[in-house]
Amino acid sequence: MGQKSADTSELFFADCRVPVANRLGEEEGKGFYQLMQQLPQERLSIAQAAVVSMERAIEITLAFVKERKVFGQRVLDFQNTKFKLAQCKTEALIARTFVDQCLIRHLHKELDAATASMAKYWCTQKQCEIVDECLQLHGGAGYMDEYEISRRYTDACVQKIYGGTNEIMKELIGRTLG
Repeated sequence: MGQKSADTSELFFADCRVPVANRLGEEEGKGFYQLMQQLPQERLSIAQAAVVSMERAIEITLAFVKERKVFGQRVLDFQNTKFKLAQCKTEALIARTFVDQCLIRHLHKELDAATASMAKYWCTQKQCEIVDECLQLHGGAGYMDEYEISRRYTDACVQKIYGGTNEIMKELIGRTLG
């Protein structure tokens, strides 16, 4: 549906042998555990990508509404447009600040799985909401593939799925509640 430039496909390895010299990790059969140790970092990376996407969506929408005219005035000059973009910009900055704090914690090896899950869940959810608002401000043009906002909209959907669905993120966060 989205991310047309990504080469996504299923791979099957039946009766495949890997030489010991090419094995990843120290111990055979522990690949899943090695993967689990890196999930907070992966989720933080997904959250970071969501923030960048939000910021870009706002940037291209602002450029569009400054140029597009409706009823003899720029779309930006409507109060609703300003309010929608003000809300988007505020929420994107909150997401940026949260992810930056998570990055600092990660660099100090203090980022826990629950906080990484919070960042992944909240930022990807917010990404979809903000990109949707920006698409709305493009009007009919937002539905055409020629406009970047259309591609950002379809690309955003998967962010809530990979790295663990947002429902799984909520489950992981919920387990820390006692």
